[in-house]
Amino acid sequence: KDATVWRKPSEEFCGYLYKAQGVVEDVTNRIVDHIRPGPYRLDWDSLMTTMDIMETFEENCCVMRYTTAGQLWNIIAPREFVDFSYTTSYEDGLLTCGISLDYGEVRPNFVRGFNHPCGWFCVPLKDYPSHSLLTGYIQTELRGMLPQSAVDTAMSSTLANFYSDLKKALKT
Repeated sequence: KDATVWRKPSEEFCGYLYKAQGVVEDVTNRIVDHIRPGPYRLDWDSLMTTMDIMETFEENCCVMRYTTAGQLWNIIAPREFVDFSYTTSYEDGLLTCGISLDYGEVRPNFVRGFNHPCGWFCVPLKDYPSHSLLTGYIQTELRGMLPQSAVDTAMSSTLANFYSDLKKALKT
């Protein structure tokens, strides 16, 4: 209901590029403020359990480390990611993008996942300026010994829940 999720083989690694898209009732700046690294993300993203800004290069550019909860009854164990993140204006909207870095030691009890080039594009709808089209391209390599069917199930449900959780957060 909130989002449509597609996938196709990635050109970056032996997994999939997922595309998620949905209309969100809010302006682009407010939506992206809730998505990018910062104080809002932990308040609403049910998958994310911690987020630390490791280095800040300029206002919209940082290296962040975050952890995610286990999924599918912990068939997929908690993951840790270290990503370079950059947010900028793009045409009439905003783009927040990132890629994982090989940075620091992996914390105990986590598997280090890797995000190949990813991004969220948020643009206002021309006929409804108080609504925005939010499109995400995600290429996450969860790593570890996981069947592809478990990854596909987790990714599609996670991306769909992302939209419904974000919409709830924006209403508060």
